[in-house]
Amino acid sequence: MKPFSIAVATTLLASTLAPQAHAQNAALDARIAKLATQEEAKVIGWRRDIHEHPELGNQETRTAGIIAAHLKSLGFEVQTGVARTGVIGILKGGKPGPVVALRADMDGLPVKESAALPFASKVMTTYNGQQVGVMHACGHDTHVAMLMGAAEVLNQVKKDLPGTVKFIFQPAEEGSLPGVEGGARLMTKEGALDNPKVDAIFGVHINAQTEVGTLKYRSGGEMASSDVFNITVKGKSAHGAYPWLSVDPVVTAAQIIMGLQTIVSRQTELTQDAAVITVGMVHGGVRNNIIPEQVELTGTIRTLSKDMQQKIWANIRRTATNIAESAGATAEVSIENYAPVTYNDPRLMERMLPTLRTVAGAEHVVEQKAVTGAEDFAFFQEKVPGLFVFVGGMTKGKNPTETAPHHTAGFFIDESGLTLGVKTLATMAADYLALKK
Repeated sequence: MKPFSIAVATTLLASTLAPQAHAQNAALDARIAKLATQEEAKVIGWRRDIHEHPELGNQETRTAGIIAAHLKSLGFEVQTGVARTGVIGILKGGKPGPVVALRADMDGLPVKESAALPFASKVMTTYNGQQVGVMHACGHDTHVAMLMGAAEVLNQVKKDLPGTVKFIFQPAEEGSLPGVEGGARLMTKEGALDNPKVDAIFGVHINAQTEVGTLKYRSGGEMASSDVFNITVKGKSAHGAYPWLSVDPVVTAAQIIMGLQTIVSRQTELTQDAAVITVGMVHGGVRNNIIPEQVELTGTIRTLSKDMQQKIWANIRRTATNIAESAGATAEVSIENYAPVTYNDPRLMERMLPTLRTVAGAEHVVEQKAVTGAEDFAFFQEKVPGLFVFVGGMTKGKNPTETAPHHTAGFFIDESGLTLGVKTLATMAADYLALKK
């Protein structure tokens, strides 16, 4: 018989005490739910204002100003200019205890909105040298509004909170311009999780293909890591009428693109986890009858484990360089990590699952499969245990396959789902503090 370890004893004790702590916090949870419902009109108003005035990553000055003014009006300690435009608010509870963080992202996307809304964005800007529209096409406007609502709710029950809540409003989740650092990575570097030191962090993401009233979660790897690769294929230029005088980088690049597809389909053990390699940009040549000297390929890699990520990186380098060499060309490969795997700490997930069921009702809390989208919330989770939960934003009864996906011009959110997001954020924070005291 194996010895009864301290780790096993601790886990059993936690699983025994967690329901008791949740029961003891039931009255506070009920107050939070009532207050969140009362905040609905205000939250929707914030959301519509921010939706109509979207800002790209590291440019969220108007949004940050609205947030900072709100947090200051609540009497919070407020920090601005974190990671360029980020805002942090600190709420000290009426009793001593741990520190929990709640996070929302603030930036929009270079997408021209097509939805016929009275508060639709009409903002235009220049992005990567092109005139583009700007739109909250991923729901970050709802995230900001929900966290502002959670701040107001928790402020009204602060005397009953055994600890501190840190509200992190993060810029540039969608990334910033090439060569410009930002987002959660920069926020952690600048100490967003310090002073006071955060013990755990929670975040939510609205989902346009999940019914209003539903919460979705996954323990462990929930969202994929995201990497950007660039392959520069160098050959020899020639007249298009005399291809035998060239080392054609266009044909070689085409062969590399096809070769990359076999990395996932033939070299990756997909029974373990999903993986994706997508070439999104191909640049080369200036004229129909000139074979260019070089072609550039740029794309994304999505994986759900560090081991698979490193194997795919190595296979991309090998595939590109060897195919190029076989054609008499060369291939230079660079790969940069945008975000790690979004990893929900299993022990924290177990502790907080009763909270999710309390907030939404057990029948509306659904365990989901891992998704190959990515989130830089993962940088916070690398520093402290964290949970990331999806909140339904699709009108009940609609077909998810017929709703506009995230990052598209027709993206739409049913605002009746925002109150659940406020309740989820506020209740997770309150219950975590109660569990840790």
